[in-house]
Amino acid sequence: MFERRLYHHVDWVLIGAVLAICAIGLAMIYSTAGGAGRVYWTQVYALGLGLIGMGIAASIDYRSLADKSHWIYLAIVILLIGVLFFGAVRGGSQRWLDLGYFNLQPSEFAKAALALMLAKMLGEERHSGLVKRDLLIAAVLTAVPFLIIARQPDLGTAVTLLPILFIVAYVAGMPMKYIYAGLVVAILAAPIAYRFGLQEYQRERISTFLDPAQDPKGAGYQQIQARITVGSGGILGKGFMAGTQGQLRFLPVAHNDFIFSVLAEEQGLVGVLAALGLYFFVIMRALDAARLAKDRLGAFLVLGVLASFTSQVIYNITMSAGLAPVKGLTLPLMSYGGSSMVATLVGFGLILNVRMRRFTN
Repeated sequence: MFERRLYHHVDWVLIGAVLAICAIGLAMIYSTAGGAGRVYWTQVYALGLGLIGMGIAASIDYRSLADKSHWIYLAIVILLIGVLFFGAVRGGSQRWLDLGYFNLQPSEFAKAALALMLAKMLGEERHSGLVKRDLLIAAVLTAVPFLIIARQPDLGTAVTLLPILFIVAYVAGMPMKYIYAGLVVAILAAPIAYRFGLQEYQRERISTFLDPAQDPKGAGYQQIQARITVGSGGILGKGFMAGTQGQLRFLPVAHNDFIFSVLAEEQGLVGVLAALGLYFFVIMRALDAARLAKDRLGAFLVLGVLASFTSQVIYNITMSAGLAPVKGLTLPLMSYGGSSMVATLVGFGLILNVRMRRFTN
């Protein structure tokens, strides 16, 4: 599985930066959970499993994984369908498979599976450019998990699949006219999608984002509290476990969706800049792996994984600052969530895989 000579090409700097973000996340979860309780230790165990998953994803040649990508993709789709019939319901959503000792959220793993599948299909050397048939197949492959995940309902996670399609298709040679046409269609379809495609609570989130004061104790509560939490940290923050919004539970699900708001309150602007710097470094380092990839398959795989990761990071941070509608979307590597942690680390395992095999035949 792992050639010993590849050990010298492992990107330990990227691994160190990823682990630094995980450490910040664990500290913030410890703070919001009030100590080393069940939530904290669950995240620690998830981190351990994620590192094992990262090691496995890095060990098996990505070209071998790509050859089996259709089976991996099919397995994830079957799990997603299983969630609709047998999934555990929490908070009005049916997203998890209860496996006894832990809950599995297949939608988190759909991102890496889709990136692998699209990289295989569009990255083969016989493709001199992206033709309509390729784009149609790629769109269908994306639409299947997208629609199933949106049905759970989990529109936030479903949307993170779209950047994978757009980025991989773009670098594969998708004509700009398709992008412009897509933008026009999206703009024209937005009112219809808002009226008939969104559920009532999703429309409330958009309207309260525009004016949280219209329902300050209901739909607008999280938006208002997120802004207060971020703004109260100042330059240096209130100190570890000394924030009022997070510690006194004024900010709901602070350990999950709004972990970045807690970081801003407790560590201030200094802590925020440090975390943003780490995320920026990780993204740029991963882009370097795509640049150094020995083939189109490797480059497309890295860009696909990174597209979903980056879009989720940007959205969660803007949401935590009250600059985007509230959506149940974790901050990768920092927020509480076992499946999210494991799936994200597996994705980085694929990035490491491509980078350390850049000199192999």
